[in-house]
Formats: sequence, structure tokens, C-alpha cells
Amino acid sequence: MLPTSRTPLGGAALDDLGIRLHDGVGTLRIWSQNASSIELVIFDATDLDWETAQLPLERRPGGVWEVTTELLQPGVRYAIRVDGPHGPGNTFNAETLLLDPYSRGLAQGDGYEEWRSVVIADGFDWGGVQKPNTPLDRTVIYEGHLKGMTKRHPGVPPALHGTYAGLAHPAMIEYFTSLGVTAIELLPVHAFVPEPRLLEKGLTNYWGYNTLSFFTPHTAYATEESRKGGPEAVLSEFKGMVRLLHEAGLEVILDVVYNHTSEEGLGGPRSSLRGIDNALYYRQTADGAYVDTTGVGNTVNTATDAAARLVLDSLRYWAQEMQIDGFRFDLAAALGRDVNHEYTREHPLLQAIAADPALQDVKLIAEPWDVGMGGWQTGNFPTGWSEWNDRYRDRARNFWLSDVDYARRASAPVGIGGFANRLAGSANTYSEERGPLASINFVTAHDGFTLHDLVSYDVKHNEANGENNHDGADMNRSFNHGAEGPTDVPSILASRRKAMRNLLGTLLLSAGIPMITAGDEFGRTQRGNNNAYCHDSALTWLNWDHEPWQQDLREHVALLTRLRAENPALRPSRYARLGEHVPNASVMNWYGQDGETMSLDQWNDPSHRTLQYVAASTPDKEAFNRILLIVHGTEAPVDVRLPESIEGATAFVSLWSSAEERPDGSLRRFAPGDVLPVVGTSMHLFRIE
Repeated sequence: MLPTSRTPLGGAALDDLGIRLHDGVGTLRIWSQNASSIELVIFDATDLDWETAQLPLERRPGGVWEVTTELLQPGVRYAIRVDGPHGPGNTFNAETLLLDPYSRGLAQGDGYEEWRSVVIADGFDWGGVQKPNTPLDRTVIYEGHLKGMTKRHPGVPPALHGTYAGLAHPAMIEYFTSLGVTAIELLPVHAFVPEPRLLEKGLTNYWGYNTLSFFTPHTAYATEESRKGGPEAVLSEFKGMVRLLHEAGLEVILDVVYNHTSEEGLGGPRSSLRGIDNALYYRQTADGAYVDTTGVGNTVNTATDAAARLVLDSLRYWAQEMQIDGFRFDLAAALGRDVNHEYTREHPLLQAIAADPALQDVKLIAEPWDVGMGGWQTGNFPTGWSEWNDRYRDRARNFWLSDVDYARRASAPVGIGGFANRLAGSANTYSEERGPLASINFVTAHDGFTLHDLVSYDVKHNEANGENNHDGADMNRSFNHGAEGPTDVPSILASRRKAMRNLLGTLLLSAGIPMITAGDEFGRTQRGNNNAYCHDSALTWLNWDHEPWQQDLREHVALLTRLRAENPALRPSRYARLGEHVPNASVMNWYGQDGETMSLDQWNDPSHRTLQYVAASTPDKEAFNRILLIVHGTEAPVDVRLPESIEGATAFVSLWSSAEERPDGSLRRFAPGDVLPVVGTSMHLFRIE
């Protein structure tokens, strides 16, 4: 049972929607303001077309319909039928069998729309295992596809490949912990279905951004044994995965898709919300035309209390019953649109999510845009939210890739100042109140080129998607370094490897919360496909058979995550203020190639793309710490003089360099004023003593 609402989203009238088991009976509550009647339909345990009972629901205050019956017992398959008036906005059909929007389990029959809700008891022994509650400043996110991460892993038994249990296998846990990540962010695991148009092409919706149910784990990711055991067994396997990951200190973050559903546009599948109360669950104009700000046909209308409450109740369920540690909200700007379909950071749902007592220990991450008017909202989410920082992504790619590409034909187009701002926590994007931890820093994500392909292709190659290469982003800020795709030219391959090290080094040494895309740490490729959402194949599954250079790259990432953890100056939680002591900030100073303080002219001068970045921590619990990071952004080598004016500095201890094919760990010491040769387009990190 979900906790009693403490929010204004519909009040007590919307409490306990779905099935509640009590006193040997079950109570079903369904919200529909516009329905004229709702009927509960019970099905045979094995034949989902055999109706064994029908019961009417009675209308209650607030648009809620209710029935209590001893027929609703754990394991029972059920659906609802909803009738109502016809007219603009309404799409009632008294013959259509619909899913309960609060279904905790699903059973599938033979057809595309042959789904039934299942009554779930929700019992599980967590064995006293608690959530890791990793602080935001120590969080390193690893974003991946649940099936793709384990499908080909040789250390995971074949029966567990691509499953919840497989992700929590000791071989995977050892890999995650040795890499130094703290949270696994899973692409959608809410029950989803492929779009009919993809099935007609022989493709599928691999990523899962086509939700069927907001409360049910995707059955296909369970082992064969659990699938045979039914929805309760699938639920137990999912919870078992979370418990084992938590035991290892790893958090679980879910990519959740509340902005739209799998019912698509009008005329698409009718599985739940459209048949229950289309006029109020989906955004539309007065004549019933959908307002689509998601690009997939429909947009959930979170301006209505019932739709907003559905989202909030789902989050509570996953955070409490499933012990999930955080959520990444797909197209989150769509959730913050008001009754006029305009985004507002004061939207009741966004405020309620951040303030809800049941979600106080949960990480909230917005993808801060959608495809509607005014849909780009990076930096404009409420306090308590972090955001995917696309400005960070674009600047990092520009600095190490497209700027270098341009410089080969002319000269570097911009200076180093904009890049330095991103390195230091994007203070020009996020308010002082929110600080650098509002920024989820990323260079790649599931959507777009992999890191390897980013440095290997100038243009996308999506022909296999069946859309004549018209799908996927055209602006990638990528650079192939002299050859499109695979090549045997040693100099090109070396440049690509260094570019990957520079991008990963930037990501893991920047203020903010870093997100690594699964497989980037060893240079996985999708052969230039930057929109591989429809491929459930070796193209998208991680390949764990690695060449020596891939092993070297992984060692760089493991070292960088360790250095991030060991040096609090790299992970401030607040912005520093000039002349003030701000706890848990990092005081930053900037020096040029000559070791002198950088001038404003040098900051923006395209001919000055070398800087020395000094960050000094102001921790309240950890020891004082200072680092120096040299960033050199042109392909010509330079000599860099280490600063002599840093108060109290007696030595610079080398910790990491992107110039090395494999980290050497020598901890070489240098004195203030020493001159270091720095290779083209590289980074070098030091601890200041």
C-alpha cells in the first residue's frame, strides 16, 4: 500500500488507487472523471480470454470508482471496461479491455494488446539491507541497458544473460566496483512494448521508451525461471537484484518515461489511459487533437491532478517498495507544463516530487527538455533537482573534437574560457543556491554516438534503422581524425585514443556529477549508428572481449574515478564566493602556459588554449586538498611552466596524464617553476603539496 498523500495533488480522494488487499478481500479504485460506468472483469488463471466474472464499480467523490470483492486475490488476472460519453476529447469504448494504471504485475496473452493486470501481494525480505545513500558529490553514474550490459558477459551464466539476476551477478558487481562507479542508471525497466511500425520492419524498441505500465517491471528482463513463475517471481527477481547491488554499495537509478505512454497518437493502441479518461489524461486542444510535446504521439497531461498523482504514486512505489535510489526523468520538461502547455519550474508536480517525504533520499535527475515550444530548459529546474547538462556535453566535444578539426584547416575558433567554465561546475548555467551538483556532466549517453564513434565518424551511419539515415541527430560535434570509421593508420588510431582519454578525463575531473555511458570506458562501437534504439543485437550489446588498448582505456577510467574520490577539490558541492569561506566549495585560480595568472584577454583568445587550473577544497569533514590540472587544447606540443605563486605549494605530484597510453602510476614530483613538455591535445593532473 502506498503512503497517504502529503501533497495537494488531488488530496485524499486519490489515495489508494489500484488494488489494496485487506481483510481477505481486495479493493480496486480507478479514477475517471468523465466515465459513466466502469466494470471489473476477472479472467481464468491460464486462459486470458476466458472471463469468469464481471462486477460493476461504484462512483465515489473526486471521480474515483471503487469495488471491494473477495475475487481479488494475489495472482488473479483482471481488466476493466469503461464507458462514457462521446465527443471531442473522449474515446470511450465499453467493449475494450483496459489495464489498471496502477497494475503491479502484468500477464500477456497472444496478441499485441492482449495484456491483463495481475493482483500482487508485494512481499519481500530485504534482509536488513539499506540503501547506500551515496552523497551527490561522491556519485559516479554508469548509464547502461540492463540486457545489453550482461547479454555477452563471459562471467555471467548463460541462463542469466540479459536479466535482472544477471546484472547483480558477482562478475558484474566486481566489474562495477573495480571501475569505481557508484550508481547504475538503467534505461527503462518499466513494462514497455515495441511500436507496431517497428515490428512491421522486423525491428523492436530496444531502449524501452514506450511505457505500458508505470508500476510493473519489464517481464522480458527476468530469467526464464522467473517468467514461468509469474509476475510475483519477476518482482522478486527485480528486488533481489536491487538488494545485491545495495549490498555492494551500488545505487540503482531508473530512467523513467512519464511524459508519454505506448498508446501513441489517436488511432494508436488503446490499452489503459486513453480508454479510461482520454480527455484528462492526455494533453489536447478543445477539439480533441493531441498536443504532442514528446514527438511520439501523445503527452501525459500532468496539469491534471490525477495524471500528476499517477506519476508521484509510481515514484513512491519504486522508491519505497522497490528500494530504488534515484530517477532520471525522460523529457522532464513535459512534466512541468501547465494547463496552457507552457513549462514552469513552479509546476505542482515538480515541486511535489522534490518535497515529498517518501522521496527525500532519492536522486532526482531531469532531462531538461522536450520537443514542444519553449522545451529547452537546461538550468531552469527547481532546487532539489539535478539536470543533464547538454551545454557541458557540447562544450567538451567542441573543445577536444570540432575545434581541433577546424584548427587543422585554419586556426582554433574559440579560446579556453568556455571550456574552463564547464570544467569548474557550470556556474553560468546553475544558480548559486543549486550549485555545481545540479549538473549531470556527460559527454555521451545512450542516445547518440558512443565515445569511440564520436572520435571515429564525422557523420552518422543509421541506414540499418530503416529510415534512409534520416533519423538521429545530424549535429554531433564529432571528429574522425582523418578517416571515416575503421582504419589501420597508426597515427589516426593514436589520435583517437588520446581524444577518448581527454574526453573521459574532462568528464571525471570536472565539478558536478559525472555520467559514464556503459562501454565507453573500453571504447565500444555501434559502427557509426547514433540512434540504435531499434536494435536488440550484437550492435548494442556490450562486447567483453577486449583488445589491449581497450584494457588500457579502462585502466584510465578506474584511476580517474579513484582520484576523484581521493581529492575533494575535484568534487565541490557549492560554488565559492570571492573573499568568503564557503564550506564544501573549491576555490579556483587560473594560470596560463607561463605560470602567471591568466588575463581576461587570454581567457577568450583563440590563440591561448593552454591553462593551468588550480582548485583548493574547503571541506568540513575531509582533509584540505589542492589539485592542479593542465589542459592543452591544440595539436602542437608546448612547454608549460608550473606556477610559483601558489601560497604554501612546495611540490606538484603527478597523478594522471592523458598523454600516456596506459597509466604509469609513477607519482613523479615537480617543483614550482619547473618547465614541463606537454604533448598536443592533452591533460595532466597533479596534487599540490
